[in-house]
Amino acid sequence: MSSLPNCPKCQSEYTYEDGELFICPECSHEWSKNTVANDDAVAIIKDSNGNVLTDGDTVTVIKDLKVKGSSLVVKVGTKVKNIRLLPDASDGHDIDCKIDGIGAMKLKSEFVKKA
Repeated sequence: MSSLPNCPKCQSEYTYEDGELFICPECSHEWSKNTVANDDAVAIIKDSNGNVLTDGDTVTVIKDLKVKGSSLVVKVGTKVKNIRLLPDASDGHDIDCKIDGIGAMKLKSEFVKKA
């Protein structure tokens, strides 16, 4: 079997080459050969000010956030230490962390700024 990459959209193994493009027959997704090399790179996650975040950073919450399923609220200015990034989060919650007094939760990077 050939060493063509799986489709980045649906992970199908039945991709084929057409000139400078790879094509997936299952979902009709097309991508260039140059894109394959860039897909291996780690996704860049930025805070509300456009600063690049990395694992282990400390961030500050910029907006009151209600905790779903509870009456608790994460207040503006709450510092969150030692964050972990989730680049493949499909629901937009791309930061995993523990907040004092609340516990483990996920945050959206658009509601934090790098401290």
